[in-house]
Amino acid sequence: MSIHYTSSGASLLTRRKFLYTGGLTAAGAAVVGSVGLVESKHPVIVRIEIPLRRLRREFDGFTIAQLSDFHYEDHFSVVPIRKGVDLVNELRPDLIVLTGDFVTVPIAEYHRGNGYRFAKNSGPCAELLSKLRAPAGVFAVLGNHDGESDPSYVVHALQRHGIPVLMNRALPLERDKARIWLAGIDDVLEGRPDLAATLSKIPSGEVTILLAHEPDFADQVVFAPVDLQLAGHSHGGQIWIPGIGAPWLPQLARKYPRGFYQIGKLALYTNLGIGTIRMPVRLNCPPEVTLITLRTLEPSKRT
Repeated sequence: MSIHYTSSGASLLTRRKFLYTGGLTAAGAAVVGSVGLVESKHPVIVRIEIPLRRLRREFDGFTIAQLSDFHYEDHFSVVPIRKGVDLVNELRPDLIVLTGDFVTVPIAEYHRGNGYRFAKNSGPCAELLSKLRAPAGVFAVLGNHDGESDPSYVVHALQRHGIPVLMNRALPLERDKARIWLAGIDDVLEGRPDLAATLSKIPSGEVTILLAHEPDFADQVVFAPVDLQLAGHSHGGQIWIPGIGAPWLPQLARKYPRGFYQIGKLALYTNLGIGTIRMPVRLNCPPEVTLITLRTLEPSKRT
């Protein structure tokens, strides 16, 4: 497996740079904050090859672009989303997947019962995402913020702009008479996920890719016939301190917060997302466009 990072403008801080620049002073905090504000507007492309033991040779080289966690709030959200869309289209992937959180619901408003008011932001977000193009299509699942708003409104907004939402269902993707399955589950935290029902119509032995917003759900998915789970949710913590990690991570994103993991026979990839919550800052967690290339596992390495 190989991973390659391509930056479109963001530069990551090393531990030495962070300590030298940031320190514990107000001036250092201002410098680090300004770096983080700039970084939050510049997506990077992460290219990764993932071998799957059951993948047919017809799908060797099949590419999937993943975007996640857009958190559209206002016109300030437009720039990183538009840049992410442009980068994905330049990559010309076979398939595009969107792994949730199209809107943001502030926690105080959620507890007041006002989450539904923020569902309207899914309209302009979906309009930006409607520019995405891929031969095998563009598909989405919901995230916890979508569930905290008005999920039916979010689903309608996406589907009105030509983006199907996979709510506990799966569909086949065909290539040269071979087939893989793309499945999507309702949000684990705020929806009504049903993994068994989602996978029930998939024939035994066929490769299955699952879109599930929360990465730590993989600890349940690992017992199901799923080959690859694609997730988001974590934002990588938005701030990642070299040698230390993220000061804060959300529920169900603390075990597998960023990048690739192999969990038994399940491959998992956690995308860092495009948008931000709480603060419009990212540090060593730039907005991410992931380009995944599926590879057939060599027979000698299959188990």
